[in-house]
Amino acid sequence: MNTNYLDNNHLVLVGKVASEKRFSHEIYGESFYIFDMEIPRLSETYDLIPITISERLINNNQLEIGKKMVVKGQFRSYNSYENEKSRLVLTVFAKDIIPEEEIEQRAETDDDIDLNISNEVTLIGHICKKPIYRKTPFGREIADALLAVNRAYNKSDYIPAIAWGRTARFCDTLETGTQVKAVGRVQSRIYQKKYEDGTVEDRTAYEVSISSLEVIKEDTDTAEEANTDQEAV
Repeated sequence: MNTNYLDNNHLVLVGKVASEKRFSHEIYGESFYIFDMEIPRLSETYDLIPITISERLINNNQLEIGKKMVVKGQFRSYNSYENEKSRLVLTVFAKDIIPEEEIEQRAETDDDIDLNISNEVTLIGHICKKPIYRKTPFGREIADALLAVNRAYNKSDYIPAIAWGRTARFCDTLETGTQVKAVGRVQSRIYQKKYEDGTVEDRTAYEVSISSLEVIKEDTDTAEEANTDQEAV
């Protein structure tokens, strides 16, 4: 079993601060805050990703709106209970932030930082339930998957992921419990939640868009790699 939890869930984002920080919670006297980060896509749009950060990592004016930074951390989930209903909430948990004025210098010595890649996450986890394969009205192949990624202290993060093209077909062959390594990017997506009374609410979903997918064979420590499509979303 893979117990290197930093390898199980590793993420690097390069983008700009897009909101003021807001208080999230406190644990053992340590305060945590959330702010939004704008991450550019190749399609000249952007993803708006929530970042959870400890007060210990916040110095001076690092979180000024519009400032560029690098965030290294993990893509995590937790359950939020509202009106006696549970909802899966996703956030990037920052373990290190690099302010704009230090990025180029750090990039020279830090193998994690590639300034040509603004958004990359690597997850090693197990398929929680049978992936759902489908085609769009335009014929694009899509598969939705849910990964359980082990974290320290017997915790797990449940990360929704989406695959495209040949990777979607490969994903459709995977059974519940299969251990996989997925590399991709964190993306945000706005959708509409419709209620029984006819009202509609705009919500934002977060997921990993998979660019490469491997099946990890734990008994031989080898991996079977999927054929992948590098499709822009």
